[in-house]
Amino acid sequence: MKTAEENFEALGLILPPPPKPLGVYKPCLIDGKYLYLSGHGTVQGDGTLIIGRIGEDLDIQAGKTAARQVGLAMLSTIKANLGSLNKVKRVIKVLGMVNCTSDFEKHPYVINGCSELFASVWGEENGIGVRSAVGFGSLPDNIPVEIEAMFELEQ
Repeated sequence: MKTAEENFEALGLILPPPPKPLGVYKPCLIDGKYLYLSGHGTVQGDGTLIIGRIGEDLDIQAGKTAARQVGLAMLSTIKANLGSLNKVKRVIKVLGMVNCTSDFEKHPYVINGCSELFASVWGEENGIGVRSAVGFGSLPDNIPVEIEAMFELEQ
């Protein structure tokens, strides 16, 4: 069985820089055996953000790609704070927020971009947790997706 780090390496993906807080909060918090990640946005490799509203500026596939990019930003925060993705035992919960038009109804499909990434890194048994995917009228800086999550740490 491959480790999370080996799985990530096999995907050939590159992590963006870990995002810096844009307000008064911690990007992550460790409490006992749990890791909580604050809402993360669509930080790209050069530090810029993917911008736009799904159903208006971006289509559903671009939204799913944006959610995957949020997942990469979250992995970057984990690595920066824990040193290794292997220190995460499993995904507990994901909350995905989608900046979309009022008639958009495919929020779960968009957030699958992040969930599929996590499943690829930690495997289906440990990489898929409980989840909510909801629509919002706006998100900070007009990003298309924001995601927060809770993980169980290896002991």
